[in-house]
Amino acid sequence: MKLYFKQRLFSWFDSYDIYDESGNVVFIVKGQLSWGHKLVIYDAAGHELGMVLQKVLTILPKFELYEDGNYLGCLKKELSFLTQHYKIDFNGWYVEGNFTGWNYTIFGGGFPIASISKELFHMTDHYLIEVTHREDALRALMVVLAIDAEKCSQN
Repeated sequence: MKLYFKQRLFSWFDSYDIYDESGNVVFIVKGQLSWGHKLVIYDAAGHELGMVLQKVLTILPKFELYEDGNYLGCLKKELSFLTQHYKIDFNGWYVEGNFTGWNYTIFGGGFPIASISKELFHMTDHYLIEVTHREDALRALMVVLAIDAEKCSQN
């Protein structure tokens, strides 16, 4: 399953639309006022599905992930040399990125869950998310949102 992640151009808070291969909106992401990033994910009908919440005052970036109001786990950036690495403390997931940190793969049990590539030359953030299994799409999106927020915090 392919998802196209596009940040909205004019918005006070982070907001994104996520489309499927047919151009239909699958998820809507709205940033909310918070200390650190708080991103709430909705389906196309406006029902809340999940949330990504940045933990502040940490040495390395951390983001809590919630699905249907339930805590799933925490995505944590790990110290690494030349490439980007993140650990997620649920389902045995982890993330390996390239040198720039914009292209990466989410793994679970040693197998690819999703691959993410940033599309360059846009005024806002655009990503292609290729998810192996449709049921992992929301959780893969949460990972992309957390990493994008971490990159945004660096600037």
